[in-house]
Amino acid sequence: MKINPVKRKLAAGEPTFGTWLSIGELYATRVLARMGFDWLTLDLEHSPIDWAHAAAIFGAVADAGCVPLVRVPEGSHHYIKRVLDAGAWGIVVPMVDTVEQARRAIAAAKYPPQGNRSVGGGMGAMNFGTTSDEYYRRANDEIVVVLQTESPQGIANAPDIYALPGCDAIFVGPNDLQFQMRRADGQFPSPDEHEAAIQEVIAVGKRVGTPTGMHTMDAASALKRASQGMQFIAIGSDLRLMTLKAQETLNELRASTSGPEVAKY
Repeated sequence: MKINPVKRKLAAGEPTFGTWLSIGELYATRVLARMGFDWLTLDLEHSPIDWAHAAAIFGAVADAGCVPLVRVPEGSHHYIKRVLDAGAWGIVVPMVDTVEQARRAIAAAKYPPQGNRSVGGGMGAMNFGTTSDEYYRRANDEIVVVLQTESPQGIANAPDIYALPGCDAIFVGPNDLQFQMRRADGQFPSPDEHEAAIQEVIAVGKRVGTPTGMHTMDAASALKRASQGMQFIAIGSDLRLMTLKAQETLNELRASTSGPEVAKY
């Protein structure tokens, strides 16, 4: 059975870099999976991608030698069971605010006796290049469980959540964290307040020995977070990488012909 290099790197204190698959287009995914990212995460929380297509994405990424991860819509047994049976090598669970939510998500990703994952399906074994029996024996050691901290409540409960056995990494969603930190009058936190919250996540992770990470928009930001000790770092998405290059090209064309600059997204 193949080993999960992302799980090994996280445990060894090494940074890992990946990107989000928000379009989920198979051809583009196959290209990205061969470019050297440590992992690719298919976003089922915010993208309208069905189960059969998700399974095809997981298989394409695994066959290319990359690690297929998935952000589930929520940390329920139903969603986690389905994506792992469809061949994902790990999960990213959004909006984990309490210890109980964290425990439920971890348990759903683990076969008994460590958890309560139901036994069935063959795509998980196929994507790890092994038999079903071997997969059932070793999956608990290879599946990555990443929990998201996206609220002040999640940060308040961070020491207990991050210390749970089976939590491989913590991932900050900076946009949701910013919105969750809005005051009663709708005012957003200042940049300094927002950054202080992120730094608290990093500090707690270091204190309890759990890797942290977050979504960034460019390589410079990703490297900055890695220098601060983060290890599970996303850089944009397939959509962002495509649109940024398209904008760069079109802006250069417009500038050379004195036309208007295209709008930025």
